[in-house]
Amino acid sequence: MKSAQGSMGRVFVLRLEDGDSLPGCIEEFARQNGIAGGLVALVGGIGSGTLVTGPEDGAAAHITPMLRLFSQVHEAAALGTLFPDSSGHPRLHMHAALGRGDSALVGCIRQGIDVWKIAEVVILEITGSGMTRKLDPAFNLELLSPE
Repeated sequence: MKSAQGSMGRVFVLRLEDGDSLPGCIEEFARQNGIAGGLVALVGGIGSGTLVTGPEDGAAAHITPMLRLFSQVHEAAALGTLFPDSSGHPRLHMHAALGRGDSALVGCIRQGIDVWKIAEVVILEITGSGMTRKLDPAFNLELLSPE
């Protein structure tokens, strides 16, 4: 386990609009507002995108993600963390549960999803933790690491 302690900073409330793309719009907002870390929650509608729905083989040494494309409107609830990468750019790691009728999709939004009509987002800023996302070659993923 790796850990760091931080403090609660500012609270931001955003209304995303039709066609706004995640994770890009949240990362850009964080960059513009100097958010170094945070917890991000979202509720709203998602129109299309791609979810990472797991690794193809959980026992494989190299992780190959399973991608699930969708194009129909879904209701969404999502939670994520926002911390800078090794270059200092904000990076959102968010998992979403998407529902439509009797079916549900769950996965990581890192490949990109688009808002349908509106989505509400709350960002709780975390200051002073020193956490950054660093590339871990064993996983080929950027993982949280204390500085």
